[in-house]
Amino acid sequence: RLTRDAYERFDAAYQRAKLSVVGRAAAMRDVVTDCLENDLELLGVTGVEDRLQDNVRATLELLGNAGVKVWMLTGDKVETATCVAVSARLVRRDQLIHVIANLRAPHEASDALETLRTLPDCCLVIDGDSLQVTLDFYRDEFVLIAAQLPAVVCCRCSPTQKADIVRLIQSATRKRVLAVGDGGNDVSMIQAADVGVGLVGKEGKQASLAADFSILQFSFLARLLLWHGRNSYKRSAKLAQFVIHRGLIISIMQVVFSALFYFAPIALFQGMLLVGYTTVYTMAPVFSLVLDRDVSEDIALLYPELYADLTKGRSLSYKTFFTWLLISIYQGGALMLIAAWLFDTEFIHVVSIAFTGLVLNELLMVALEIRTWHRWMAWSILGSLAIYVASIWVLPAYFDPSFILSTAFVWKTVVITAVSSVPLYIIKFIRRIYAPPAYAKLA
Repeated sequence: RLTRDAYERFDAAYQRAKLSVVGRAAAMRDVVTDCLENDLELLGVTGVEDRLQDNVRATLELLGNAGVKVWMLTGDKVETATCVAVSARLVRRDQLIHVIANLRAPHEASDALETLRTLPDCCLVIDGDSLQVTLDFYRDEFVLIAAQLPAVVCCRCSPTQKADIVRLIQSATRKRVLAVGDGGNDVSMIQAADVGVGLVGKEGKQASLAADFSILQFSFLARLLLWHGRNSYKRSAKLAQFVIHRGLIISIMQVVFSALFYFAPIALFQGMLLVGYTTVYTMAPVFSLVLDRDVSEDIALLYPELYADLTKGRSLSYKTFFTWLLISIYQGGALMLIAAWLFDTEFIHVVSIAFTGLVLNELLMVALEIRTWHRWMAWSILGSLAIYVASIWVLPAYFDPSFILSTAFVWKTVVITAVSSVPLYIIKFIRRIYAPPAYAKLA
């Protein structure tokens, strides 16, 4: 207990320390230590448990093998953040930890960056004040150097600083940034990132409510990225390109038809044929491609390098676009040219042959692109084919039933469909033998 005499002595010494011109803060701290912080009676101790969740180490290792660079932005002090990074295996056992702290002047930040250039494989640990000085004077240089490091730990970061770092990485590297947080101080960072993931934990649900995705444990992030994220990217790329192909091929057929018949202002497919092609005849099979997968979930999580392969952009690029463009030109030209070569006496017969070959070609192309069959894929293809066959009898304005039942219609349709589709199956078979994709070696 503090007596009146002891308090008066403390107050007098503290007032003198406050009037000091040199070393004022240190003098005030010494007075508090000497006069108050002694002979204390401990009444109780409280603490907050702050430990790693399960499988954090394994998750970070998977993300590292998948080519994902991890930055840890925290409000902890340097020592605590370093210990967390080591225990979470963000830092390898043989990896150097380079600490930048207590920078106050621009020349100190410049010297620190020059030293950092010589340590390309280290883990950088930098405190908030040093980070602010570095960003104020050497923003571009710092982010270019730090982006090449395997791991970065930013300590004593305010919520605003976390969001600024996310925006800085986005603008400097042109890469997609995913932010993971579990507290209210992470909301600004999560909202600034391209993709935000919130953890539902003991600190509340502010982060999860502000995020794009909400998970219960950090370890679920591996499955979210390596399995669901990879499938989403590959399926979206395939679906987008197939929709482009579906529209291009019918356009190519119209162009070839117009060129063959002296650019007469006549539409090759009219009315219900044009509407039905993009809806009931091909929509379900094309959109069933979102159920496709090249590898199982176990293999995707066992070999995270499959996710790193996505960064090469091979699933959706100029090359794949022009590949599908050439396929559309070849198939549309082949369907229309052979249909014209097999030209019958009636125009309606040419339309019947060309349109039937077009629908069958699209269904075969969907089957060609499927890697893992799902029952709904098979039902969509068979169902669309059944709907088309049934529509032949209810659309007499576009089809001649007597011609449809003839052998001429059957063999002509088989010929144009085979010429447009079989070469692509042969090319795919040869590529699977001599240049198989990475996933084919693991499936």
